[in-house]
Amino acid sequence: MLRPRIPVNPLPTGIVTPLVQPTAPAADIEPAACYHGHAPVPVPSTPRVQVPAVRLTPTGLVTLVAGGAGLVLIVGTVLVSLLLAVAVTGASVAMVAVVLRLLVRDMQKGR
Repeated sequence: MLRPRIPVNPLPTGIVTPLVQPTAPAADIEPAACYHGHAPVPVPSTPRVQVPAVRLTPTGLVTLVAGGAGLVLIVGTVLVSLLLAVAVTGASVAMVAVVLRLLVRDMQKGR
């Protein structure tokens, strides 16, 4: 009864391409034969060794280590500061609770 309709995508060239892709596997499709000479595609016989893209000189390595150490120190300082802020806030809330408890007890005794 209710079937979704797949819209088509009109291109500026006037060619209308549907959004549905063919479901046939690409391995079953054979390339069309042509009748002129092609050079065979060269196949590498030995695998190529991947060369690292980044080469570190001793100066670059020292800079990298110093930067990493600086980053660790900065992040550690921020985390310790946050922990200290939480501890100070907790201690002040606890002190306020003690003072309020004493005030309420004094009010109940009628002093």
